[in-house]
Parts: sequence; C-alpha cells; structure tokens
Amino acid sequence: MYHTGMTTYQLNEVTSSKWQHISKPAQIAERRLISAILDGTFAINSHLPGERELAEFLGVTRPTLRETLGRLERDGWVEINQGKATRVCDYWKEGNLGVLNTLSRFPEHMPDNFIENLLIARLAMAPIYTAMAVENAPVEIGSFLAGRHNLGEDPGHYAHFDWEVHHTLTLLSNNPVFVMILNGFKDLYLRLAPYYFKIASARQHSIHFYRDLAHAAEKGDPNQARILSDMVMRESMIFWQQVKLDLFERRKP
Repeated sequence: MYHTGMTTYQLNEVTSSKWQHISKPAQIAERRLISAILDGTFAINSHLPGERELAEFLGVTRPTLRETLGRLERDGWVEINQGKATRVCDYWKEGNLGVLNTLSRFPEHMPDNFIENLLIARLAMAPIYTAMAVENAPVEIGSFLAGRHNLGEDPGHYAHFDWEVHHTLTLLSNNPVFVMILNGFKDLYLRLAPYYFKIASARQHSIHFYRDLAHAAEKGDPNQARILSDMVMRESMIFWQQVKLDLFERRKP
C-alpha cells in the first residue's frame, strides 16, 4: 500500500513495457490512477508522489497527468492544493455522482451494499417525480409507454427503455433537479441494468409496471402513479439481490 511520505514506486519491467503505447492518454491514465486508489496503492488521505514520478508511474506526460488530475478533482477523487502534494480524498464522503459512475467500471471494488444504497436513493425519488409527471403530462406518458409493446426479450433493450421511461418522467415532472440527479446515474444504470433484465421475471415485472402506469396516466391519477412507483421500486430490490449474487460471483478468481 502507498502511504503518506513515500516518494518512490518501482514499476516492474512487464508493466512498464505494457504501458508504453496508449491511444487516449488522459482517459487511460485516469483509469490507472483510480485503480491504484481503489486497490490501496494510493490510500485514502495519503498524498500522491510528485508530478514527475507520478507521470512516469502512469506512463504519461506531465501535461496529460495535469489533465487527468483535474478530471479526478472534479469528481472528488483527489484534492489539489498549489504548492502541496495532491491528497487522495475519501471518495465515499467527498465524491460526487461521477465517483458512482466510475465505480461501476470496477465491480471488484464495489462494497456489498452498493446496489442496495442506490436502490434506496431511487426509492426516495421515483414515486415523487412519477406522480408529478402524471399530473403534468398524462397524455405524453401514455404515448411514450406504448413503446413497451415493441420490447422483445433482450436485456439491453429493456435497460435502455427503462432508462428512457424514468428520464422521461423526470423531464415531465418539470423539476430540473430530478433530471440532473438521474442523469448523473445514467452510465452506471446502463452498465448494471442489463444484469437485472437478464431475469425473465424482472422483465415481466417491469412490463406490468409500464402497463399499470399507462392506465394511471390515462385516468390522470398521480396518486395511483406514486403508489405504483413506490411498489415497483420496493419489489425490484428482491430481483437485485439475484443481480448482486451474479455480480459479486464474478469477483472470484
């Protein structure tokens, strides 16, 4: 583990050779540095080595390193202070939605309660923006949900359609805060949702929700829409338990 005060880090010849040629330096350097943070090479609240040494470690130029650090500071991975060493943040306490999106690319570092925490956050929001959307634009919702009839069995198609359902609901809620929060979860959701929709009963569960929500919109009943959303969010947690088992099984060597 890399601790505060250490100033050298030796790369083995295999890694050094593998890292010589990169097509998108800033993006790849970002992934390498985040991986080193997550695996404890650069521990939380430790300080990164100097610019020259860190650039050599990552296999990039110093200008590329500065670009990478700027991106990571924006999301809450690191804290840059002029004249001082760059600190590795406690990303669970100081990070933003960008951290969540990034973590979805590192399932081996997700804590066991990662998905459950996301679902709890969704449960707090979805019934509210769903009811607001039905109150504001019931016809538009019914028209959009007609697309459910074109869904086959492909988990990816379901994932994209379900995302668009919720994105449409936030837009029609006329509350831009809901839209921005949901947009922050987009990449993460589209990476994880196909695992959920691999479960046949989960696909059927969502189809029933789209149907019932369309009926609530047709009646112009926001309270019924809120109840439906709350119910489906809670029931989806049961299916996600199966997803979690699948995801974390992949961690095993």
